[in-house]
Amino acid sequence: MSIPRLLDHVVIAGPDLAQLVDWFHELTGVTAAPGGTHPTGTANALVALTVDGEQGPRYLELIGPDPEREGEELPKTFSINRLRKPTLITYAVHPERIDEVARHARAGGVDPGDVQDLSRRTADGAELRWRLTQAKAPRNYAIPFLIDWGDTPHPGLGSDLPAVELVSFERIEVNPAPQQKALDALGLGDGVAAIREAPGSRFVLHLRTAVGRDVEI
Repeated sequence: MSIPRLLDHVVIAGPDLAQLVDWFHELTGVTAAPGGTHPTGTANALVALTVDGEQGPRYLELIGPDPEREGEELPKTFSINRLRKPTLITYAVHPERIDEVARHARAGGVDPGDVQDLSRRTADGAELRWRLTQAKAPRNYAIPFLIDWGDTPHPGLGSDLPAVELVSFERIEVNPAPQQKALDALGLGDGVAAIREAPGSRFVLHLRTAVGRDVEI
């Protein structure tokens, strides 16, 4: 059981945001708060992730198509256009100097993508901006993307967010060696999710509800 030291947020995506929020509520009893919309045609809802009951700069992002987007085509962000059910896709970490981390990774044979500007507009109309890496397709979602919030208040620290306790977050791989080598190229040590050898290749997120019930996603 472990929690990445630099964990910023865990991404769970689905083909319908409202259904995704309902699914998470059924699992945990927590209703994610509306986050906002992105220029990419997506929208999200957020839940703070506490550790030992304390809120910190980490959260859970539920993301799906923006119901107010133009057209019926599903966005390709996080492969939403290919999903049929809620799926824990990937995660973000927030190291210092993400440009340097990205260069270090490329020198080690892993390209996390260029650092780009991104934004979303909240329900009250405010625009939030941040910088992150976006790897080119085909993307290895087992490798976290890097994010820098700059002067934007970290979403996980919002006082109005519902919360659920984070117990652990790790990666399972049938053959851990290739993924471990890729993670090592980032040079972040225990800042990223630990990899455990087991059948299947997936993330495992352990949460604990307010009534003490353990949930695995």
